Amino acid sequence: MNSPSPIDLPGGLARSISREELANLPINRYQGVVHLVTTSHELAQAMTDIRQERVAGFDTETRPSFRKGEVYLPCLAQVATARAVYLFPLRHTEMFPALMELLSEPRHAKAGVALADDLRSLKKLFPFTEKHIIDLGKVARRCGLEQTGLRNLAAIFLGFRIPKGARTSNWAAPRLTEAQVTYAATDAWVCRELYLCMEKLGLLQSASSAQDSHRG
Repeated sequence: MNSPSPIDLPGGLARSISREELANLPINRYQGVVHLVTTSHELAQAMTDIRQERVAGFDTETRPSFRKGEVYLPCLAQVATARAVYLFPLRHTEMFPALMELLSEPRHAKAGVALADDLRSLKKLFPFTEKHIIDLGKVARRCGLEQTGLRNLAAIFLGFRIPKGARTSNWAAPRLTEAQVTYAATDAWVCRELYLCMEKLGLLQSASSAQDSHRG
């Protein structure tokens, strides 16, 4: 069976970006409201906002492993709405039912990049059946892009560079640093912004239609 041909990109959008081009882009970070959710009251407020969204940016952070065979479960889940980014420390097990609800809700899209690994790892913490998950990396591949990581997609579609600084920091720490909070919030925010950009360009519908046609 032949692979479907790539979707045409709107004029001005490249299918790849060089390291030099990426390095020359302006750095951007999330500068909006961030809520670290640790109490039942904060959780209720977060879910009230999240339930209003038709699409939320979603990501997780995991403590880095530096030795062969060393594996950790996710330490933090991030959810971005139009109004704020919510950080859920996963050492607080009372967060699990709310995240189960979010990930299982079919009416609201959850957009992210390379979400399969995130979801697989989260299922080791609590059970859920994911619904309406949009993996933006898969959409990008269907559009013929080979660079489908979050930072490359942000550069190509949004025109800015995301710093990597806190990526390999200790996400299991009882108190996150300001740099960690900004890094985590930025990733979730960018996922939502990418979804909205791809939707505006008609790429989400095109990718879905082309995939359905290919299956048929």
